[in-house]
Amino acid sequence: MFEVLSEPNRRRILDVLRRGERPVGDLVDRLGVSQPTVSKHLRTLREAGLVESRSEAQRRLYRLRTEPLRELDAWLEPYRMLWESRLGDLERHLATMDEDRDDGPERPPEGG
Repeated sequence: MFEVLSEPNRRRILDVLRRGERPVGDLVDRLGVSQPTVSKHLRTLREAGLVESRSEAQRRLYRLRTEPLRELDAWLEPYRMLWESRLGDLERHLATMDEDRDDGPERPPEGG
């Protein structure tokens, strides 16, 4: 999943599809890349289960599948909690440094 999501154009496609179902031509216009390139990325996203398509007359419409992203989010949750804890530790440390600086002796101006 991370390998699939590491490609910037695939993430851009998912960002567009977050707003709703879109035909390939719409994705081509929004991304500013060729139709074969968009189709290649859509195939990879479809194989990863991140998008699905349906036919409507002559068009193929793509939409985002949120289930795999929910699974990824659930897997990341313990890591996110660890990261937030570390950020809290850093914030407390920086606050202590600010307090130490505020309580320290005044320095005479340089050069004078």
